[in-house]
Amino acid sequence: MEFTSITADQLRDRPDPRPVDESETVLDGAIWNVRRETFRMAGQEKPLVREFITHPGAVSIVALDEQDRILLINQYRHPVGMRMWEIPAGLLDVDGEPALDAAQRELGEEADLVAEQWDTLVDFDNSPGSSAEANRIFLARGLSEVPTGDRFAREGEEAEIVAGFADLDDAVDAVLAGRIASPAAALGIMAAHTAKARGWRTLRPADAAWPARPELAG
Repeated sequence: MEFTSITADQLRDRPDPRPVDESETVLDGAIWNVRRETFRMAGQEKPLVREFITHPGAVSIVALDEQDRILLINQYRHPVGMRMWEIPAGLLDVDGEPALDAAQRELGEEADLVAEQWDTLVDFDNSPGSSAEANRIFLARGLSEVPTGDRFAREGEEAEIVAGFADLDDAVDAVLAGRIASPAAALGIMAAHTAKARGWRTLRPADAAWPARPELAG
């Protein structure tokens, strides 16, 4: 393999779909499905078969208080059998709902909070080798509590949510020490720390273009 220098302008992901010969749903799940597709790489005669999770996409929220402490929620995650520190998040599973509206809804439902200022912090594909999930992390500031009578009744895993604010530097240390492993939380914490160090110049508008948002969103 030959290595070349990569320019700053080249540091961007780009669409490059390959022709699909066959596509079928092999598992119709409660929250998402598993699809099997047969496709071909350029110049290769033998087709490839891959199975992956279809996904409507998701939003996550880094919420900072007036001291720039980060809101973290602690909840049980059954696939790994752990209670994990995370940031508020949710699926883009409401038909036609803009990503920002979904983030505002999730912040209220999971943390009983609303925010005055919203920005796009960072985007990521959660596990592109096995899932179509695209996730946008918003930065929310200017927090205030939802009135008691208007709060969402949490159920299931969300009924056991515990929330609190942590010093951002302490959260960074927890990520680097392997004590916080949720991908959205880890990336959101590190991105917020870096953005703050750069005077928030890296923030994008809350409605910034999101080419990676999956077709199944909504």
